[in-house]
Amino acid sequence: MSLRHKVFSAAFTAIAATGADRWARGHAQGKGAILTLHHVRPSASGGFRPNGLLEISPDFLDRALTLIRAEGYDIVSLDEALTRLADPEPGRFFVAFTFDDGYRDNLDHAWPVLAKHGAPWVLYVVRGFAERTARLWWLELEEAIRALPRISVELPSGRFEAPAGTNAEKQKAFDRLYWRLRKGPEAILLSAISDLGRQAGIDPVALVERECLPVETLCSLAGAPGVTIGAHTLSHPMLAKHPEAVARREIAESKAWLEAALGMPVRHFAYPVGDPTSAGPREFALAKEAGFASAVTTRPGHFFAEHAEHLHALPRVSLNGLHQSEAALKALLSGLPFLLWNRGQRLNLD
Repeated sequence: MSLRHKVFSAAFTAIAATGADRWARGHAQGKGAILTLHHVRPSASGGFRPNGLLEISPDFLDRALTLIRAEGYDIVSLDEALTRLADPEPGRFFVAFTFDDGYRDNLDHAWPVLAKHGAPWVLYVVRGFAERTARLWWLELEEAIRALPRISVELPSGRFEAPAGTNAEKQKAFDRLYWRLRKGPEAILLSAISDLGRQAGIDPVALVERECLPVETLCSLAGAPGVTIGAHTLSHPMLAKHPEAVARREIAESKAWLEAALGMPVRHFAYPVGDPTSAGPREFALAKEAGFASAVTTRPGHFFAEHAEHLHALPRVSLNGLHQSEAALKALLSGLPFLLWNRGQRLNLD
């Protein structure tokens, strides 16, 4: 665990230990929260797991649902969350569950736990993952670094070199290269990772086939009790890094494709990556223009009454695989960490 996440863990423990998660609720908690999840699957062994923050265990999901109910919170669909957000009257705090990308383990391991608790959930789907035409580039990067004893790749800003003989070296190389690539154009990121993948013998299509649900399975989910399927673009780009015409197509055509495939309306959208470098005011306007009832970011925060006027820039709370503890969950549901993170501001729209 990095120093940053060790600090987070200590903060969560301190909030729970001091009871701050309870006394801060009146000011920090707001009306509700949307939780962000990716993978749910049995915990892997230690070692090199740079994307471990994107996965939680079925046991932790079960414990999280139990705790949410025990705290007296309601678990609601996203449609119900929007209805409650629009209601000016105060009500019970609510939580909605959302899953990004369309992974196989969401059905294999998450759905049985959610069904056990009667919890509705949203599955945001990328057309290119369902049809095996888009790339899980962050997983390609992980698999390439896992396979290679040394990392060497040519970038426009200069060659990147790093040892990768041990797990610690691999983690350091991943962190350095990942953030260097994230800061630049997406075309350079994809090209560099393709280069490393070729060096390591990684098959990007096979990775998507292994991890993601096919179109046929998604169609069979349409209308299943408690399941809402939302759109997550055509190819999972960081939209703000692309021209407006590209972003508009990725958003609008993902809706049209999914509605045609499922034979039912698709009301909800999630921005890939979802941080301010990937989705901003332009993308919020495009999602509204496309006819979505809501669009979610990964900007951290809870729902407040002010969000009713900004339904295409909704914040979410990540269930981080590096912090699978009751203390972390209580702190996150209190809203206090986000009040501090956002410097007291309830809206983060820039």
